[in-house]
Amino acid sequence: MSRDGIDSSGYGREFADWYDRMFPDDGLADLTAKALASMLPDGARGALELGVGTGRVAIPLSRFTRVVGVDSAPEMIEVFGEAIAQTSADAESVLADMRSFSRAEQYPLVYCICGSLSLVTDPDDQQTVIRLAAEHVAPGGTLVVETHNKPAVLAFHDGQPRITYFVPYPEPGTGLQTHSTLIPGTDLWQCSHIWFESDGTSRVGTEVTRLTSPDEVDAYAANAGLTPAARWADWHRAPYSEQAGTYICAYKRDA
Repeated sequence: MSRDGIDSSGYGREFADWYDRMFPDDGLADLTAKALASMLPDGARGALELGVGTGRVAIPLSRFTRVVGVDSAPEMIEVFGEAIAQTSADAESVLADMRSFSRAEQYPLVYCICGSLSLVTDPDDQQTVIRLAAEHVAPGGTLVVETHNKPAVLAFHDGQPRITYFVPYPEPGTGLQTHSTLIPGTDLWQCSHIWFESDGTSRVGTEVTRLTSPDEVDAYAANAGLTPAARWADWHRAPYSEQAGTYICAYKRDA
């Protein structure tokens, strides 16, 4: 990303038309949406997603509350808009950079999940994202952040700067091969993915993220005036573990 441009990272151009192949309809999106909906205060409506992507979670969440989805990738916003039209979802798509997004409304639920915060690779910019997110949390509301778990990623590499692994998918003949690189001297993590279709074709996309610890996100939230409420390993609300591939943190704004 750049400060004066939208989607200069190119993430949307590389992944938009096959993103949902990497994240198939296996029930996780519905589980995530239900978990998020349960965090809405009684009788409250309205949610803001920062880094909405194709709307994989926003669309099912819209069954419970209206969702405003923000993304800096025009390609992702286009797919999300098509999903809204096809499902008549109670949702709105907004093309904007989450490091500068601002509107007058506040929401009882604001969330930034599926590693979106880590796509912001500068710590100062990550703090800005959380500060702006906090400004959009209504009194008594909740901010939820989910991203990659730094200790687990480092342990998976087991001291090696580069590893390659393959994950077969349930659909016969499909799978995802990932070339994972820890960039020396930094917290940056580069993953180049090759998606294999059953017809023999393949797609390639590369992403660079910043490995961000839960304690860092806690500090960002504290600086933004929020109070830690929970830390989980997954959307089943299992306790946080350094072995978990991701983590979820929830923060509250005083009523």
